[in-house]
Amino acid sequence: MFESIELGHKLAKDKFQELLPKLRAELLQTHMQLRGRNFPVIVIIAGEDAAGKGETVQRLNEWLDPHGVETHAFWESSKEKLQHPEYWRFWQAMPGRGRIGIFFGSWYAEPMLRRIYGEIKPDAFDHALDRIAAFEKMLTDDGALVLKFWLHLSRKDQKKSLKRLDNQGLATETDWKHHKLYDSFIKIAERAISRTHDSAAPWHLIEAADERYRVYTVGTILMESLQQKLATTSASGSTPKSVYLKERETGDPGLTSGTDSILDKIDLTQKLSDSDYRKQLTSLQARLGKLAWKAHSEKQSMVLAFEGWDAAGKGGAIRRVAQSMDPRLYKVVGVAAPTDEERAQHYLWRFWRKIPRAGSATIFDRSWYGRVLVERVEGFAPPSDWSRAYTEINAFEEQLIEHGIILCKFWLHISPEEQLRRFKERETVAYKQYKITEEDWRNRKKWDDYKLAVNEMVARCSTNSAPWTLVAANDKRIARVQVLKTVVNSLER
Repeated sequence: MFESIELGHKLAKDKFQELLPKLRAELLQTHMQLRGRNFPVIVIIAGEDAAGKGETVQRLNEWLDPHGVETHAFWESSKEKLQHPEYWRFWQAMPGRGRIGIFFGSWYAEPMLRRIYGEIKPDAFDHALDRIAAFEKMLTDDGALVLKFWLHLSRKDQKKSLKRLDNQGLATETDWKHHKLYDSFIKIAERAISRTHDSAAPWHLIEAADERYRVYTVGTILMESLQQKLATTSASGSTPKSVYLKERETGDPGLTSGTDSILDKIDLTQKLSDSDYRKQLTSLQARLGKLAWKAHSEKQSMVLAFEGWDAAGKGGAIRRVAQSMDPRLYKVVGVAAPTDEERAQHYLWRFWRKIPRAGSATIFDRSWYGRVLVERVEGFAPPSDWSRAYTEINAFEEQLIEHGIILCKFWLHISPEEQLRRFKERETVAYKQYKITEEDWRNRKKWDDYKLAVNEMVARCSTNSAPWTLVAANDKRIARVQVLKTVVNSLER
């Protein structure tokens, strides 16, 4: 791969000074056109040591509008201070739509270094690369422009560059150590590039020995790629909701009647006496309180996701879980319609931000499953978006579990008749009236559509490592006890 790169490229100083003003002006003008557009730009700068990655990042920051670009350097190993899943830190740095994010180092750095040092085997390295490819595909499917630059030096040029840095007191022992591993580094880099190169997220291999040639080439590719993306994306970058609704009505094979539902198999006749409920509740809450502190001491995180019908008792179940734990150990996140800031990001971004640090818990009152429930049924997302979300959600949850996070997902199920009874009660009881809205009545009219969407959600996202717990919630006492038992058993395991 690297043998195919034509070496010896140089850009004379006078020619560079002649071309640079035009490039800078055109690049800045193009960057200004990105404002308000419905896609972000992600620029990855990678390559061999001493290839000028830092200088290239500095040049881009100098040439671009500082108000519309963010640079993030990931040079510390995530294993040293890891309190969250590996990709958490990358999600924190994602640029919003209409902005550019420059990643100096990235999700490539750690798996490559671990493979070079023999800390992981080839199959584990390939697994990490496949995760990277899936991650980048998720970003580009969501509209992101992803540009990856590999700055390449021959062994001879790297040594020459390191000597120059040595004279300036800038070369490190690690730099020279990596130089001795040059052949291994190149072999592993070729594997990474070939396995993650995609037409939607391509690698650009650039000879880096001549600084002027390097930075001019990177700037030109960035400018031309951005211009092409702008030309093929509408100014608003969005599609009217009415179009999504039309697509749903005519092109969503999932929302059809007559499909057997897993929800129909839930026994809603279960009941628990008040005395048994009080006894079990006291016991389970006491166990959960102790387990929460033990989890904290052992740096064990927990994520609980609650979904269910309106008036199914999610709030009551969450309160019984929260009452069991010290308030310092958990956070309850109520998920509503996304804010403007959240709409400027991939839909998973706002959930990644709330993933708890080691030893803590996050309880989601509604969750990332809104993409395949309300956004699907109400037409807020086109079929192309919600249909790929099942795979994206499974990958998201897989990363949480691989990190050691305990994940419990609850669907609280009630009958239509019980929901109607609770709606009417909310309208007549003064302190419950705030809980009932016109939207609740409107959603009720789409019961069958939601039921079919729930059925597909459970079928496609209930995995061995992250199963759905379907809770019979016609009796609130039964539901609360089942939720507490599930959480306690998961922590005890």
